[in-house]
Amino acid sequence: MRNCIFLALCLFTFVDGSSRADDWPQYFGPKRDAIWREKGIIDTLPKEPKYLWRKEVGEGYAGPAVADGRVFVTDLIKNGGPKKNESKERVLCLDEKTGDTLWKQEYDVTYRVSYPAGPRCTPTVDGDRVYTLGAMGNLLCLDVKKGDILWQKNFLKDYNAKLPIWGFSSHPLIDGDKLICLVAGSEGRGVIAFDKKTGDVKWSAIQLEGDPGYCVPVIYTLGGVRQLIIWHPRAIVSLDPDTGKRLWSEPWQIQAAVTIAMPRIDGDRLFLSAFYNGSIFLKVEADKATIIWKSKKPVEKPEQTEELHSLMVTPFLKDGHIYGVCSYGELRCLKLETGERLWMTHEPVAGVSARWANAFIIPHEDRYFLFNEKGELLICKLSPEKFEEVSRMKILEPTNTMTRRAKGVGVVWMHPAFANKNCYARNDKEIVCVSLAK
Repeated sequence: MRNCIFLALCLFTFVDGSSRADDWPQYFGPKRDAIWREKGIIDTLPKEPKYLWRKEVGEGYAGPAVADGRVFVTDLIKNGGPKKNESKERVLCLDEKTGDTLWKQEYDVTYRVSYPAGPRCTPTVDGDRVYTLGAMGNLLCLDVKKGDILWQKNFLKDYNAKLPIWGFSSHPLIDGDKLICLVAGSEGRGVIAFDKKTGDVKWSAIQLEGDPGYCVPVIYTLGGVRQLIIWHPRAIVSLDPDTGKRLWSEPWQIQAAVTIAMPRIDGDRLFLSAFYNGSIFLKVEADKATIIWKSKKPVEKPEQTEELHSLMVTPFLKDGHIYGVCSYGELRCLKLETGERLWMTHEPVAGVSARWANAFIIPHEDRYFLFNEKGELLICKLSPEKFEEVSRMKILEPTNTMTRRAKGVGVVWMHPAFANKNCYARNDKEIVCVSLAK
């Protein structure tokens, strides 16, 4: 009898574990690496999406977070009056199964940023709390179930922060009992580690001059040491995540402050890419970094660029190769060791060369999901030999027209969430939940 019970429990655990749905509680998912690890996902996309629900929302670039049966998303509601920049930023909590609103929290905000179409940062869910950062530097810690504000900060007022030209866009990072943010405050408060429960400052570091940039903080183990990587427009900096102590700094002047794409690692090596300045590949030790190779030309046009010049899209490294979207929407494959380009194509992104054209890359098992700025979801294969499209379907209308590429031509610039065998994505009018289950 005991053996039977034991076998039954083992079988239950195996079945439950293999079919368990995953959450997407922050930018780039559970491990902050943009990899979707759920099983039971369709092999090819249907011609028409299977919407489980659709919900009206306001403007925003912020992707959703999904955790414990809830979907969190932020948006901007404009007042429509003569003072057009006076608006409300909102945090919405939706039922994951139905899309019904469980609660909302909102606050007044006056935008003074370029591309003023809503918040940029994906909510960060940590247990019974969710953290949000608005475009004007409003940091909120909210109760997950009720939406009550537990503590809040305003980077501009509380830390005399410099307002980035495109707004605060660096997604906060949870590390143990800390919430780490790129604050851009004065007096050495460029980066602040807050006590995630109380909002008290545990440590602060880095004096930032000018635009602080937009890159998310990320922690990697490099040279046998946990390192908090902060990439700002003048340098790549490594900090001790527990104390804020500087471990090393590598100067790199970035034109127009477009430090956006998250750094990627390959063992003890670090790869970064910027729109004008191209790429840099570093060998990292516990207390220093050495350049392996670096792009030589601060240019942007496809006929001028040689390696990878990313804007919004974080590249992915696999088996000694780099896959990323370049300055005018070219999906490129490079050799990691040298930066040599193997191939490029416009097909999965905008179809043609277009400045800032964008498609986010989400690895899943032996293939990739791409979500492009036309609101299309693609399944594809990426290899050193070629790009191979398996299937695609349109799930959202590209509603944001601020790029002004052509009259009436819009884009969707936000990273989807993948959880519960679904894709959750939004534009400036709605958020949708699309089933991708077999």
